[in-house]
Amino acid sequence: MKVGVLALQGDFREHIAALASLDIAAYEVRSAAEISSVDALILPGGESTTIAKLARSFDLFDLIKGRIAAGLPVYGSCAGMILLADRVLDSALGQETFGGIDMTVRRNAFGRQVDSFETELEMLGIPGPAIKTIFIRAPWVEQYGAVVSVLASVEIGGFSHPVAVRQGNLLATSFHPEISGDNRIHKFFVDEVCSDLSSRT
Repeated sequence: MKVGVLALQGDFREHIAALASLDIAAYEVRSAAEISSVDALILPGGESTTIAKLARSFDLFDLIKGRIAAGLPVYGSCAGMILLADRVLDSALGQETFGGIDMTVRRNAFGRQVDSFETELEMLGIPGPAIKTIFIRAPWVEQYGAVVSVLASVEIGGFSHPVAVRQGNLLATSFHPEISGDNRIHKFFVDEVCSDLSSRT
């Protein structure tokens, strides 16, 4: 299996290092040929509007959107979650997403950079102790469809906000496991979300 990490902007190197720690080869992808060649894709944390604009500028946007719609396994962290959302609240003017997950996310839901925080969360499908999660100008899920599974949530002010979701071949988290030193979510993506690659056409 060939895993690509979209390397237009953001912390793509950290995702590659996380996969390498699992002995999984991952590749920076930034051209149409490279994106067309991968069996799975990771959308890294960074700036969602910048990633989308660069993808559009390099004629990659429709290719990525099409591959997602066709069933490509994709994991998005933070900005990647926004890019996988069908709908975005507090979006930048003209902001586009690749879509794929029937959810509405709110950009910068937890606040600005100074409001970044760490916490530990239980996540469905991830065995062992709670996961150390790092939130940096992170989104949360405001609304989601019946086909979306909520894997983890954060309690804020008496309200529960989903921060990890899955819809079929798509996985998204508000937080950054690629910089936490805990590679279990990457393992879950490869072992579970990508597990039926052999049945895909």
